[in-house]
Amino acid sequence: MSRYCERCGKAVKACICQWVEQVDAKTELWILQHPTEVKQPLGTARILTLALPNARLWVGEDFRHHETLNALLSDPKRRVVVLYPGEQATPLSQSASEQRSHPITTLILLDGTWKKAYKMWQLSDNLHALPCVRLEDTDPGNYRIRKSPRATGLSTVEAAYHALTQLEGEQTDFQPLLVPFNRMIDFQINQMPPGVYERHYGRQSKPET
Repeated sequence: MSRYCERCGKAVKACICQWVEQVDAKTELWILQHPTEVKQPLGTARILTLALPNARLWVGEDFRHHETLNALLSDPKRRVVVLYPGEQATPLSQSASEQRSHPITTLILLDGTWKKAYKMWQLSDNLHALPCVRLEDTDPGNYRIRKSPRATGLSTVEAAYHALTQLEGEQTDFQPLLVPFNRMIDFQINQMPPGVYERHYGRQSKPET
């Protein structure tokens, strides 16, 4: 018997499938995942592909010649934006306000550490012609056991939650996306020996079980 769940990819004892709820988003979500994230036990992109029927995920570092992606990008009916905080990025809230007249149909996320996501962006110049958007005024993330160089750093699932909520929150409740994520984090913390979480992550106590 495999030690890993065939559906979510987590260890069987850490399976999150029971908490995954399907959410009917109208916005397409395309996730470009760095290869180093594929087997990360705390990766969150899989939550999105399980919960969102119109989410797609491709693995790679350089997407310049990715045939499927480029074919989809060539569709003139799509309005595609990249969630990436580059110098030219505009607030997503600004794009969200234009939804009625010029709706965003597809949102691209880069799934990787800040360093890996930056390299993916630099290499994948087929993305550079697309509008870049950034999140603003979001609460600190709950990724308590993967450190980010930014205090406001978010996991991929949290970034998707905030972005989709801004784009279509009046029509769809995206809170279910965070349930398996929070359960996953709580499970991992509760597996740590006494004192490890507090010592390494600067927290006062473990979450309640």
